[in-house]
Amino acid sequence: MGKSRSGRRRQADAEAVVESVDGGLAELIPDRDRPRARTLVIDGAPQSHVDLDDPAYLSFEYQRRLGHVIDLAAPPGRPVRAVHLGGGALTLARYVAATRPRSTQQVVERDAALVRLVRRELPLDPNARIRVRSADAREGLAKVPDGWADLVITDVFSGARTPAHLTSTEFLDDVRRALAPGGVHAANLADGPPLAHLRGQIATAAARFGELALVADPAVLRGKRFGNAVLVASDAPLPLAELTRRAASDPHPGRVEHGRSLTEFTSGALPVTDLAAVASPAPPASVFR
Repeated sequence: MGKSRSGRRRQADAEAVVESVDGGLAELIPDRDRPRARTLVIDGAPQSHVDLDDPAYLSFEYQRRLGHVIDLAAPPGRPVRAVHLGGGALTLARYVAATRPRSTQQVVERDAALVRLVRRELPLDPNARIRVRSADAREGLAKVPDGWADLVITDVFSGARTPAHLTSTEFLDDVRRALAPGGVHAANLADGPPLAHLRGQIATAAARFGELALVADPAVLRGKRFGNAVLVASDAPLPLAELTRRAASDPHPGRVEHGRSLTEFTSGALPVTDLAAVASPAPPASVFR
């Protein structure tokens, strides 16, 4: 990147922080309705929302769906061991710490400058057991001990695209290695028509896990618009009924696909390997307007 630049926006928006990070230009924009809440935007693309007064509040649609997975990964309140690949503003790590006290968490975020910005402007609870490592997601995952994690959440975007090396069966082999028996992997995916990337990711997960579910806006699943989908995978049965109920009751209701309907949705897509992997498609400019 070029020279680092930081500063404050114009007087009318004096609290917004604008700073160059490794991945582009980061902005922390105040939430008018929540005094200590900020939205992280990188190069114009909204990434995360954090409310320091209420870390259990999840504003973004896809983060609420990942929150449902976190809630259902273990009995309410029970501590878990979680790995977050991709940190952003550390929203989901804060959520786990707030809803499951005494949880132990590892966050792998490649953008060291972003980590410094977030730690400075949106400090973590000093009592939260959250370790943040600045490293590539796959390299950081390789350092997680075998069978350590109850939950692995993959939410990595570079220039609004998931890097190719995080879309393959080889990547999922390492996710499985890090998961404890019955552990859950949840991935935030983004795609639009004709949904070739999403179908390929479902086929890839099906090649490595016995149980799958996909949570998304029905319009995204019908290929009507570009958007996020959360893919949930495990070797243990998933809490499908409760996940379906929670997704349907969201402010923007989501649909849960699983079993035969999910298999049919893949339309014969093949698993992705390292040799064939490509980054997820870039969203159209209209998505962030």
